[in-house]
Amino acid sequence: MSRFTIHDLVATIDARAASGGEASYTRKLLDKGSEHCAKKLGEEAVETVIAAVENDRDHLIAESADLLFHLLVLLKSRGVKLDEVEAALSQRTGMSGLEEKAARKRDS
Repeated sequence: MSRFTIHDLVATIDARAASGGEASYTRKLLDKGSEHCAKKLGEEAVETVIAAVENDRDHLIAESADLLFHLLVLLKSRGVKLDEVEAALSQRTGMSGLEEKAARKRDS
């Protein structure tokens, strides 16, 4: 069985974004604009937190999938590529998380 990756999800979102509106939830989200996509991401983030706090593993997995999907749709709505996010993550791997966080505070 082949493994489904986040890059596969990006490709699906890209394909659905290019399709006609009524049959695609992705297209409907994008048509409502970035602000709507951001609100949906926020809703999914809250639902993910609730699932984690309730210690409901299956619900956490399902909500995490929703959260990742809605994050990628928001990035698409703002013209941000997953490669750009991966590059930012890659830059951070050269230092500890605590060092990276402290460097962001100094740069602010």
